[in-house]
Amino acid sequence: MESSTAAVDDEPTQDDPPAPQRRPAVWRVLTHERTLAVLGGLFLAALLTWPTLRHPATTIPGDIGDPTLQAWQIAWGGHALLTDPLHLWDSNTFYPEPYSYVYSDTLLGYAPAGWFGSGVEAAIVRYNIMYVLLYALAFIGAYALVRQLGAGRLAATVAGLAWGFSPWRLAHGGHMNILSTGGIALSLAMLARGHGWSLTHGYQPEKRRPGWVLAGWVVGAWQISLGFGIGLPFAYFLMGAGVAAAAGYGWSWWRRKRRPEFGGRLLAANVLGGLIFGGLSVWLAMAYFKVVDLNPQARRGLEWTELFSPPLKGFFTAPWESWFWGDRHAVAREQLGWAAEMALLPGVTLIMLAAAGLFFSVFKVRHRVLLAVGVVGTVLLGLGSTLGGDGDPGYLTLSKHLPGWDALRTPGRLMIWTSLLLAILAAGALTAAAKATKNTILRAALVIPLALVFVESVNRTPHPEVPKAPAAFQAAAKTGDPILVLPSDGLLELNIMLWSTDGFPQVANGLAGFQPTSQGQIRAATYAFPDATSVAYLRGIGIRSVVVLPQNIVGTPWDGAQSRPVDGLGITREEIDGALLFKL
Repeated sequence: MESSTAAVDDEPTQDDPPAPQRRPAVWRVLTHERTLAVLGGLFLAALLTWPTLRHPATTIPGDIGDPTLQAWQIAWGGHALLTDPLHLWDSNTFYPEPYSYVYSDTLLGYAPAGWFGSGVEAAIVRYNIMYVLLYALAFIGAYALVRQLGAGRLAATVAGLAWGFSPWRLAHGGHMNILSTGGIALSLAMLARGHGWSLTHGYQPEKRRPGWVLAGWVVGAWQISLGFGIGLPFAYFLMGAGVAAAAGYGWSWWRRKRRPEFGGRLLAANVLGGLIFGGLSVWLAMAYFKVVDLNPQARRGLEWTELFSPPLKGFFTAPWESWFWGDRHAVAREQLGWAAEMALLPGVTLIMLAAAGLFFSVFKVRHRVLLAVGVVGTVLLGLGSTLGGDGDPGYLTLSKHLPGWDALRTPGRLMIWTSLLLAILAAGALTAAAKATKNTILRAALVIPLALVFVESVNRTPHPEVPKAPAAFQAAAKTGDPILVLPSDGLLELNIMLWSTDGFPQVANGLAGFQPTSQGQIRAATYAFPDATSVAYLRGIGIRSVVVLPQNIVGTPWDGAQSRPVDGLGITREEIDGALLFKL
C-alpha cells in the first residue's frame, strides 16, 4: 500500500506546476560564466587590437623591428622542437655562434604555435594571431583572479579590461615578451582557487582543489618560459607569497592551538607543481648563464637601469599610441628621457576607482591597506634610480642582491604589478557599489566605469607592412649553405631573421642586446667585400653565399660592394631583382 500510494503521489496533477526543464548540456556550457569570460576576452582582444587581423599575412603591429624578431622566435622554437630539440638553443641565426636562441627572451611558451604552417607568411600570420590572443589571455586571467578574490562579474570585467588593455601597454606594441602577462594573473587565480582562498572569505578548507593548484603551477611555469624579463619578478612574487602563506599558517596554528586543515593531496600538488615551476626556471636560467659565460659583453651594468628609470610624472603620462590620451599628453611625454619605457599611465579611470576602493570596498580594511602598500611599493621600485636621487635603497638594491635582477634594466615594467593591484582595488569598490545600490537605474549607471576604461584602451598602434624577402636571399637559401647578408647592421638584421623562417638556412646575421665576438669579426672582415681577404675569411668559416642589398647599403661601411670587381677572386655575382647574390 505504501509503495502504491507513493506511486500515485508522484504522478503530476492538473494543479501541480510543470516540472522545470533542464537546459541542454551544450547550452549550459555556452552560457557558463567561464565560457562567456573567454568569449568576451577574445572579442575585446580582436576589437581593441584592430586592425591586427585585417591583413594578418602582410602587416605587423608596432614596427618592423622587434615584432619580426619575435615572429622568427616563435617559428624557430616550433621548428627546433619538431626537428632537433636537443639543439633548441643553437638557432640558425648569428652563425656560427651556439646558444643564439637565448640572446633575448625566447617566447618558448609560444613554440607549439610554430608547428602550424611554414615560411615567412605563416610566421607573420602566426605572430598576429598570438598578439591578439595574448591580450585575450590578459583579460581572462585578470577576470578570473578578481572573481576568485571575491569581486562581482561587472567589477571583474572592468578589472580585466583595465589591466589587460592598460594604456601603458600600448607603448610596447612591438614587445610581445612584455605584453604576455596573462599567465601571471591566471596562475594566481588558479592557485588561490585551489587553496580555497579569497580576500572576502579567507581560507576555506572545504573548497580546496589540489587539481587547480597543480594547474596554477603549470600555467606559472608556462609564463616563465615566455621570458625572464617579466617572469623573474613573478617568480620572486610566488616565493614571497609562499613564505607569507607558510607564516600565516604557522601563526594560525599557534593562535588557535590546533593545526589548520591542509591535506596531503594539497601538499603533494604544491610540491609537484613547485618542482615543475622550479625545474623549468633552472633549466632556462642555465641557458642564459651559458650565454653570459660565452659572451661576457652580454652582462649589463646598472647604468642601463639608470638610463631607463622614469620620473614620477611618467606614471601619469600616456604613450603616443593611446587614442584618447596620446595627443593630450604630448607635452608631458617630451619631458621624458625615453618615452617608450617611461610613459606608464595605467589609466585615469583605474586610478580613480582604485582610490575609491581604499575607502569603500567589499574587501576588509587590512587587505585594502596591503593592496595600497603594494601599489606604493611597486611605484617606488618602478622609479628605479630616480628614487631618492640614486635608487638605493630601491630597485638598484634589488639589482645588487637578488640573483638575475640586474638583467632587468627597465624598472617601469613593474607597472604590470602596479596596475594589477589597482585593478583589484577598483574591483572591490565596484562590487561594493553594486551590492549597495538597489535602484535599477543606479545599478545600470555602474556600466559607466566600464565604458570609460574601454575608451582609454583604444589604440592607434601602427601596422606597417613587413618587407618581403629579396629573391636573391631566397635563391641563396635553397643552396643549404650558410649565408651573409650585407649590410649587416641595424634593424634590417631582424628582418633577415624573419626571412630565414623559410627553410631556416644558417645566416650570420642577427641583432640582440649585445654583439657576439664572431659577428663583430665577420662585419669587420667584410667592409671591403668582395676582395681576396674577405672572400678567404668567409670561406674559412663556412659561408658560401653573400647577398648584397644595394638599396640598403648606401652610407654603410659596406658601401661599394655592389660595384667592386670580382675578377680573379674565384666567385660569381648574379643580379636577381635588384639584389646581388655572390657565390663563394
